[in-house]
Parts: sequence; structure tokens; C-alpha cells
Amino acid sequence: MARTEFSAAILQIANERNISTDSIYEAIRQALVSAYRKQFKESSEEAYVFVQLDEQTGGARIFQAPVTKKDDETGEILEWDESQAQDVTPAGFGRIAAQTAKQVILQKIRESEKDQIISDYQGRLGELVTGQVLRMDGRMVVVDIGRGQGYMPPEEQMRGEFYRMNMRLAVLIHDIRETHRGQLIIVSRSQPQLVIKLFEREVPEVSSGAVEVVAIAREAGVRTKMAVRATQEGVDPVGSCVGQRGVRVQEVIRELNNEKIDIIPYSENLELFLQAALAPAEGLKIDIENDSNTAVVTAPDDQLSLAIGRGGQNARLAAKLTGYRITVKSAEGEVKSQATGEEEYEIDTFAGLTQESRDELVQLKLTTTNDLVRFQDKWRNSEHLADDQKELLAPIVAKAEAEEAAREARIAAEQAAEQAAQQAAEANLLGADQPADQTAGSQHGDADSASNTDSTGNTGAAGNT
Repeated sequence: MARTEFSAAILQIANERNISTDSIYEAIRQALVSAYRKQFKESSEEAYVFVQLDEQTGGARIFQAPVTKKDDETGEILEWDESQAQDVTPAGFGRIAAQTAKQVILQKIRESEKDQIISDYQGRLGELVTGQVLRMDGRMVVVDIGRGQGYMPPEEQMRGEFYRMNMRLAVLIHDIRETHRGQLIIVSRSQPQLVIKLFEREVPEVSSGAVEVVAIAREAGVRTKMAVRATQEGVDPVGSCVGQRGVRVQEVIRELNNEKIDIIPYSENLELFLQAALAPAEGLKIDIENDSNTAVVTAPDDQLSLAIGRGGQNARLAAKLTGYRITVKSAEGEVKSQATGEEEYEIDTFAGLTQESRDELVQLKLTTTNDLVRFQDKWRNSEHLADDQKELLAPIVAKAEAEEAAREARIAAEQAAEQAAQQAAEANLLGADQPADQTAGSQHGDADSASNTDSTGNTGAAGNT
């Protein structure tokens, strides 16, 4: 059959939009039914209306068929008698229908195109792409990722990272999520998988499988611990990831906005693995209870703060990495920190914090005590935090402020003591040099006096003569 201008136009739209011609024809049928029902509402309310569309010429006829079955609750037409259908195409309907259907057809085409894009990205979940920030949609960041747009909600953003228009950044295609606005492509900067994908991009041994990432634990924007092992003989897993002079890991760190990354060798020996996971602390005594998946770590006093980490972060990441609940004790046996490995952020360790309050703090990017101290206006003025929850956070913040003030005072005192000691040492050095200078000056003075006496004596003698 010869192709008409109508069918050629439909085919062109389908090719340009990369959608099927069937979906376009279906959109046209629905648009024509919508236009007819809008114009002849009363006569079409109790009938089933459908369209016969000539896909070659674009000619359309409207038909009404009696309804035989309806849904009692929704009123939706379930069955109709097409054998008794009547042609009800009104005179001049073509012009009216074209005007009414135009926007509906365009909307259907856009929806079909979006569905096609969503379908394409459904098979790309877990893929690393480089995108460009288009705009901010409330707290959500909208990123151009090629054919479609990715949406990055606050929980998928990196803590302490600020996004601006046209900023280019690597994101992980994380999920296809159903929302009130339809299906959205969710991209992430906070998922641990993003770090692995970046290492696959930068380290050939990781992408080829010669080095395997066995476990990873991450607090996005702050720190990541990654355990690696070699699957081929003669390959140094840690050295491969670090690269010559650290060039490979530095490239990943730069992409993650200077997030700290600890790369540790994986070991089947659990004690050695725990020792490596708790680095940089050294000299740890570890007692493992395999039945309960717990480990009790006793740290020397000078290594205790390193083992725990700021806000318990080091122990928390180690627990997440190894899958063991970790209790850190001092040399005297006092429990200083506990981590189950289920805490995603430091705020998850706050007793009494509700899930709603926790979610609000994550939305505000306040996931550590330090964040709560620095941005107090955010949580104190939040309408979504109950007063009792604010009262729970207040003493935690006050304690952190007092500890920071004490730390700064201690540092200032140490610096002052060091400066005083340095000044005293300099004074002692000057005092030790002074007698030698004075003795030298005295000797010069005696020599001058003797010279003057001799000269005077000689002159006097001459005068007498």
C-alpha cells in the first residue's frame, strides 16, 4: 500500500522520538475519543465510545456501542456490544477534533518517549555516568545524564557537598522510583557502589577482575573503608588501587570531593582482618566470639582515640566492613565505644532519636555531631523536629562544644608552654654568650689604656727634655 503524507509524518515522528508507531496511533485514538466526549458529553455518558482510524490516510470515524457491564464501585466500563455500534461522527468533527487532540497527542508522545527512556535506564542500574547539574528542585538535584534526567534526593547526596548549575560530576544510576510525578530515574553520590565503579574506571586490575573488592563500608562525604584481595598470583591488590605515588586513588578522592579512602588487604584470618579494619590504630588486643559475631577490642591509651575515631566513625566503619559487632575498651577495661555495623550515620547512635527525626536530619544533611554543632539554626528552626527531639540533641551539642573548647584550650596551653620553653632556651643561650663578650671587651679596654699611658709617658718625657 502506498504511503500517504499522514503515515509518512507518523513514521517520521516515531523515528525522531525513538518510539513505536503503534503508541502514536493509540494516542491519536484516545485523543479523538477525548475530544468527542468533551463536545458531546450528554449523549456519550452511557455508551462506550471508540474510534476506527485509517493508519494510512488518517481518516477517523467515531462509534458508540451500548454498555453491557460496568464496575459498580468505579463506574468503569468493562464490557460492551460492538455488534450494535453506531457511527456517530459529527459533521465537521475533523477540524474540531484536530484542534482538541493536538495537545493530547503531544502529551502522549512525550509520555511514550519518557517511558522508553525509563525502560532504557532500567537495564543500566548500577552504571556509572558523568552528568551535569541542570537545576535544583527543592532539596532534589536534577542532573542531565544523556537522554534522560536523573534526580538526586538528599539521602543520595554526599554530606558537605554543595551543587551548582552546570557542575559536572560522576553519579551512579541507582534506582527507578515511582513518585506522584510518575517514574523517576534516581541517581546517587552516596552509595558505596559508586566508589567501586570509580576504582573500576581508574584501576585496570579492578575492572579486569585481577583485584576484587571483597567488602566496602562508607559514610559518604567523609570516609570509606574498602577491603581488597588479588585473584591472580603476583598482583598487589592494595598497591594496584593506590597506584604509583598514589595517582590512582587520588583521582578517586578528587572525584569524591576529598573523601578519605582507606584501602586494606582482605584476610581470611578474622583477627588480622579486624586489625586492618581498625587502622590506623595499632597494638590492639582482639577477642573474637564467632557464635555471637562480636569482637572485643582492647586498645592502649595512646591508640584509643584512633581505634574509635571521631564520633565513633572508625569503629563504626570497621563493624560495617567486617560484619562483626565491635566493642572498644580502654586498657583498664572500661567500655569506650560500641558499634553494631547497622548504623549508617553517627546520628544512628543517638539513643531516643525517632525515625522521623532521623530522616529529617538526613534530609538536612546533618548526620554527625559536628554537623549539628556547625549548623544549629537548621535543626533548631526545623518545623519537622519535635521539641522533645530538639531537647535530646541540645545536650549532645553542648557536650561537643565543651569538648571542643577544652581541646582548643589544651592546644593553646601546649603552644604557650612550647613558646615559653623556646624563649627560655633562647634567653639561656644569650646568657651563656654574655660573659665571653664582656671579657673580650675588658681585654680590649686594658690594651687601649696601656697604649694611652705609654704614649702620654713618652710625650711627657719629651716635653721635659
